[in-house]
Amino acid sequence: MIFRQLFEPVSSTYTYLLGCAETGQAILIDTVLPTWQRDLSEINALGLKLAYTVDTHIHADHISAARTLRQEAGSRIAHPALDRLPCADVGIEDGIPLIVGSMIVMPLHTPGHTDNHFAYTTDGRVMTGDALLIDGCGRTDFQNGDAPTLYDSVHDRLFTLADDTLVYPAHDYQGRRVSSIVQEKTRNPRLGGDKSLAEFVEIMANLQLAYPKFIDYAVPGNRACGECPPGVPETLQQYCDQIADSRQG
Repeated sequence: MIFRQLFEPVSSTYTYLLGCAETGQAILIDTVLPTWQRDLSEINALGLKLAYTVDTHIHADHISAARTLRQEAGSRIAHPALDRLPCADVGIEDGIPLIVGSMIVMPLHTPGHTDNHFAYTTDGRVMTGDALLIDGCGRTDFQNGDAPTLYDSVHDRLFTLADDTLVYPAHDYQGRRVSSIVQEKTRNPRLGGDKSLAEFVEIMANLQLAYPKFIDYAVPGNRACGECPPGVPETLQQYCDQIADSRQG
């Protein structure tokens, strides 16, 4: 399998390119609107054709490029079915694999950061979205987030994967690119070691993170699979193409 990790520095978002060397089909996980041309250029340079864009959840800090890539590349939009997005072409469901060429991508429902959040496993890797970050996790104070639910998702679903599974998160704010399940189980300061549910809930309740500055526009924009909604103030128009920092965890 061809694998590339692509970084969007303004929102600190990782986009993942998965390619089937046999059939030439490709998948992009968690695209960002300002970098759709870069992603498509990377796909073309590898001699691949984009088959699907896939999102882990409805993002609050950037606009997805799913709709634009469907228009430009003819790809299909795959999104968690629980969100019931009319614009999605394929509804992702827990435990039902997305098969593209020789690639088998297994969806894992991992709610808690948002209620309909998914992670995706393939070929010894797990793309964890915002459910599990390197030495951290996504926040749980908006979009029906819930700290006890996230604790269960990580411990019962992600931490039960093989220890050597590579962890690829949707964000990192310190230049880190990859971890592993055993590393996060051992040393994640929020969820690892012997952290109890009560300790985790207390940690999340005391994060005191700022309200995400683009959430009121990103969420409706991403419910439309990636378009800027009407009514974005002039001072925020640049967020439609180039969004500003809004830490998710």
